[in-house]
Amino acid sequence: MRQPGVPHPRLPLPEGQEDLVAFQKWLGEAIPMVGSLGIESMSLHNQSLTWQLALMPNLNDKGTGFGGALSAQTTLQGWCWVTLWLRGQGMARDVVVAQATQRFLAPVTGDYRLICTPEEPDGIEQLTQKLAERGKGRIALTQQLYCGDALCLEAHGSYAVLPGSD
Repeated sequence: MRQPGVPHPRLPLPEGQEDLVAFQKWLGEAIPMVGSLGIESMSLHNQSLTWQLALMPNLNDKGTGFGGALSAQTTLQGWCWVTLWLRGQGMARDVVVAQATQRFLAPVTGDYRLICTPEEPDGIEQLTQKLAERGKGRIALTQQLYCGDALCLEAHGSYAVLPGSD
């Protein structure tokens, strides 16, 4: 059983392409609330991390998506994006959210997808440069939540990569 103040063991770095099913399983063990968020699948394509999510575990009293759960999902997805990118670079580092905002545009009325990408076209290059120069860095990410073709939520987050010993 997890204890407050005790870090969860890191997932070993991948040898080759990341196994997203294994990553999602580890994520649920490392962050217990993940199992309640309705994440059905994850996929990585170019600079984009996409999640497919079920609405049922995230319902509010009105029968639509609960804003608190949706906010948690966007924040977590940004953390996962940075963590997976680092793992792809052979780095096991601590990542923290420095700032996060959400803008709710329409109610979420069915299962949905959440897409996370760098906010700036050269965001990855900037992060790579900061890590090489200073051993730490930040990247701004955008998360967009779609229910069908409707954009229901847009979130922005700044994620910090802490200095490491890898």
